[in-house]
Amino acid sequence: MTALSVLDLVPVRTGQTSAEAITASLSLAAVADRLGYRRFWFAEHHNMPAVASTTPPVLIAAAAMRTSKIRLGSGGVMLPNHAPLIVAEQFAALEAIAPGRIDLGLGRAPGSDPVITQLLRGSGTTSDVEQFPRHVQDIGALVSGDGASLRFTSGGEYTVRATPAATGAPVVWLLGSSDYSAQLAASHGLPYVFANHFSGQGLERALDLYRTGYQPSEEHPEPQTFLTVNAVASPTQHEAEARALPQLRMMARLRLNKPLVALETVEEALAAETDAATDQVVEAARSRWFVGTGDSVAAEVREFAAKYGVDEVMLSPVAGAYESEPRDSADGRAQTLELVAAAASGAASGAASGASAA
Repeated sequence: MTALSVLDLVPVRTGQTSAEAITASLSLAAVADRLGYRRFWFAEHHNMPAVASTTPPVLIAAAAMRTSKIRLGSGGVMLPNHAPLIVAEQFAALEAIAPGRIDLGLGRAPGSDPVITQLLRGSGTTSDVEQFPRHVQDIGALVSGDGASLRFTSGGEYTVRATPAATGAPVVWLLGSSDYSAQLAASHGLPYVFANHFSGQGLERALDLYRTGYQPSEEHPEPQTFLTVNAVASPTQHEAEARALPQLRMMARLRLNKPLVALETVEEALAAETDAATDQVVEAARSRWFVGTGDSVAAEVREFAAKYGVDEVMLSPVAGAYESEPRDSADGRAQTLELVAAAASGAASGAASGASAA
């Protein structure tokens, strides 16, 4: 059976406040926890009108208070934006808050535009992107019980720990959509996630590089990976296509460098004027998304997992909202998680029954 997880960007739609968007996403985390999803990760993006997921550690801490079983993590922390010690301290504290449930996904991209990158660098808390491999190693050491040791030229040592008395550590994952990230994860013996929901290009090559070049580590003797997909599930195909349209149009704005706005409602997206360039991007993106009924999306997830040899798929539930739906809830996204989980569970039960009969 394919395990299911969730990636959330805390979308902000027309007329919605940040407070309402975050409340909606935290309610979605509780839904995922109740339904038995394996993990719930928050992305990091900056200065985007349609995305309120700017600080994964804060959101993870809030989600930890509303869940009990599901693993919580970052998808991911964009390491060049942050000092490695701060990241390690934040996630060591999260591990103490929710022991055994924290994932630290690390990425190398800035997660925003050059202006925001400069503002972050001006804060003095960022790290050099060229030092990314070393900083990944440093964070792994800092969150461990033993900590990291600095050796002075004079011969002395200085030990640094992210938290004084750790009893566990977050699981560090590397994220990316390039050959570089796959090869780095393999050489460090770390779990790896290809950002298929965003790119989709180069997936097979990245997985092959990761698996064939994997160097076993003590914590991870075997390569471990899962894949992300954009998904919308509704009672009917028609509703699913309508709910997918706002996010598809937002993707077109990003690709075409158009001014970004809050996520359109379904009604706004359906009524909006379009053009050939937008339609082309929307059509290309839609061809890679899983959009349909719970049964059809669950079937696509199973086929996708089997094709790429993974036992887990992380859904980015990108269902848009109708104007009549409450602004502090995530009705369409929760519906996606519920319908896919129900269909996946039903398929698993049917397969088990068939095996028993045989």
